[in-house]
Amino acid sequence: MLVEMADRRTSAGVVVVRDTPDGARILLLRAYKNWDFPKGLVEPGEEPRATAIRETAEETGIADLAFDWGDEFFETVPYARNKVARFYLARTRADRVVLGVNTELGRPEHHEFRWVDLAEAYALAPPRLQPVISWAASKLLGGVRLA
Repeated sequence: MLVEMADRRTSAGVVVVRDTPDGARILLLRAYKNWDFPKGLVEPGEEPRATAIRETAEETGIADLAFDWGDEFFETVPYARNKVARFYLARTRADRVVLGVNTELGRPEHHEFRWVDLAEAYALAPPRLQPVISWAASKLLGGVRLA
């Protein structure tokens, strides 16, 4: 178990929520066929929440984030070479998304973005992210979880 923890890589991101007249909308980003939230690897010496904020701004252009739930987070089970993704939940008033250019790639990391309701987010997300969406829904809906 100690080896697993030492080899564990952590990324951090934000489940970005925007209130609309039609209800809450969650921001999803698509890279190839995979939908995800803005996130990236925690750099040495960087706090995970700071990583989440930085990555959200870099990948979406959104810096207006209100962490109404404080420092609460939800982590995925390990995936892809023992990586764990930690997600925070934050509201934004921004509706404009600018897919930032990754300097290493010379292009945006993502091909598309969508503001979707909770049900569509759950349907689009890969199985490893569905528990994250269920957790976010429980916070947004006062304890109700998606299944």
